Amino acid sequence: MSEPDLQRRCHTIFPGHRPRRPAEMFAAMAAWCEQHDIDHDVYGNGALIQEFEAKVARLLGFEAAVFCISGTMTQVTALRLACEDRGSRLVALHPTSHIFVHERGNHQLLDHFHALPTGDRHRPWTVADLEAIPDHLGAVGLEIPMREIGGQLSTWDQLEAIKQHCQARGTHLHMDGARLWEAAAGYGRPVSEIAAGFDSVYVSLYKGIGGLGGAMLAGGHAFVARAAEWFRRQGGNVIHRSPYVVAAAMQFDARIAAMPDYFRRTEFLYEALREHPALRVNPAAPQANMLHLHLPVSRDRALAVRDTLAREHGIWMYSRAVHGALPDTAVVEIYVGENLMLMSDETLRGALRLFTQHLEGD
Repeated sequence: MSEPDLQRRCHTIFPGHRPRRPAEMFAAMAAWCEQHDIDHDVYGNGALIQEFEAKVARLLGFEAAVFCISGTMTQVTALRLACEDRGSRLVALHPTSHIFVHERGNHQLLDHFHALPTGDRHRPWTVADLEAIPDHLGAVGLEIPMREIGGQLSTWDQLEAIKQHCQARGTHLHMDGARLWEAAAGYGRPVSEIAAGFDSVYVSLYKGIGGLGGAMLAGGHAFVARAAEWFRRQGGNVIHRSPYVVAAAMQFDARIAAMPDYFRRTEFLYEALREHPALRVNPAAPQANMLHLHLPVSRDRALAVRDTLAREHGIWMYSRAVHGALPDTAVVEIYVGENLMLMSDETLRGALRLFTQHLEGD
């Protein structure tokens, strides 16, 4: 049985939001469009998309924002333009940056810029990591929060120091804010305050928001206009962006408003996990509504336990598992969203007990 089929059979699902199959999702989109008298955009021109772009720009505290079909296209384009403006093709990125880990060398193979791995792959950046670079940087790309290390954040003081460092050096500071909405609860500050001091910000319209896909790039008017032109040059000029915008816009406000509740649920999950010392949690305390569990079994065993729990108990603990740094260890990710919000405390604790028993071979 395939992973999606196995997950659909489960009644207790830990990560993410309640999945909606296409028929349900499309029906909700159709109803929302009927209610709000929505028309398609044509190559990005239309009331819905332009109003939504302006809304995201206002939330982030920028002059403008523009839709892009994917975050992968958004980020490398923004960094390429930043480097052109600053007279250096060198970009500092954390070793776990999405660009390094998930984008198949696009920045290099498409000749966008040169990337410099910076800092310790297991820790968020400090300003000292950037101060140690003697080169003239065109841009610095900072992910908030850092997904590949469990959703960790630089401390607020370090984030402010990084902003000041880039401003003093004349370096473009770009944010990979795919999960910025989640970081706001961790910092206890509005997204506009987090984004203040950045020259550009990318946000996802599908991860925490639950849309079909797509992204937004926010920045100054001129920078955003140039980025939009480069998106067209790279094949991003789809005739109708309305399906992606509708899927995000119809639930955008509710998802943003729920982020503090997701964070509080993450805090409860941490409390429940303390009863199971074999499950090591990263970070040590919640910094966003996501976390990594370090398991004392191999990756193959972690996936086998996941599937057994799903078949025998209707519990879906996680999707992906990766090899840990040590032999016979694995790392899994849990994003705390609608599923865990709707789950009773008793069900959550019981599922963790069953999970631990299966890991230990009982």
